[in-house]
Amino acid sequence: MRPTTDSITDRALELARLTVIRRIITAVAVVVSALLQAFLIQAFVNPANLLPSGFTGIAVLVDRITSLGGVRLSTDLGMLALNIPLALICWSRISKRFVVFSTLQVVLAAFFLRVLHFEPLLGDKIMLVVFGGFISGLSIAIALKAGASTGGTDFIALLVANRTGKTIWEFVFAGNCALIVIFGALFGWDHAAYSIVFQFISTKSLDSFYHRYDRVTLQITTRHATEVMDAYIARFQHGISCAEVIGGYSRQKMYLLHTVVSTYESEDIIRLVREVDPGVVINVFRTDDFVGGWWRGHVDEPVPAAVPDPDKLPPRTSPSRRRSSLMQDDGR
Repeated sequence: MRPTTDSITDRALELARLTVIRRIITAVAVVVSALLQAFLIQAFVNPANLLPSGFTGIAVLVDRITSLGGVRLSTDLGMLALNIPLALICWSRISKRFVVFSTLQVVLAAFFLRVLHFEPLLGDKIMLVVFGGFISGLSIAIALKAGASTGGTDFIALLVANRTGKTIWEFVFAGNCALIVIFGALFGWDHAAYSIVFQFISTKSLDSFYHRYDRVTLQITTRHATEVMDAYIARFQHGISCAEVIGGYSRQKMYLLHTVVSTYESEDIIRLVREVDPGVVINVFRTDDFVGGWWRGHVDEPVPAAVPDPDKLPPRTSPSRRRSSLMQDDGR
């Protein structure tokens, strides 16, 4: 049974390396994410008078403010008006594939909001807040796992990260706080308080489902350092360092390899290393921060087997030259 399962897995990973398969996975996930987002707004956010975070929250807030004046700018139109200009700005500055599928998610969510009508499933406001927050995090995670996003602040965050190497999530949090204050002042602080709980549950749900950009350190103890490093470098773009060590029990010479990778890639790397050296010992521990160059390419593809894309890898130097520079681990 085990060999059959492994062969099916290998076949699935082989198919996942095909660009057309990866794009189909992303497209399906984008449709599901958009449908969930429309369902969330109509069945949870609007009945409970909640305010989502990000650009969707701005669109909902504008919808409610303009409704007070009699000239309504609906949430679906607000989402398009906010996201499409930003997508055009980001078009030449970040991954075009990411922009296309993220914009598609926004357009589909707006379309579903316009043509579909979902009734509230729950009558209790606390239940709407709790389950709505969970569905919100799930809808965002589905898009992100497939290599897209729900637009808005994701566009800005990726653009800033690519240009400066820094994150802007502190500013995003401050912006969401400002939205909550405006929302509470206009529509009641009890609704603002429920919205804070809703956004907190959404964030925690997203954290539970999505870990792609978290990093881990792999410490690999092996007697076959050359074979392991050659296989690793041929497949992955991260740097790796090597040091000679002595086994405490055997007193034999071994090698300690050290590399920092994304959690998204770690399972593939561990599997590869164990294929090269079945007796390897691998210690995996969380990396809270990393200073220096770190290769980020293709990590937003929908499946780990697609990292890196063989069609887009730069030419490499010979194994002997690679081994001579292993100790100069700059992570690039």
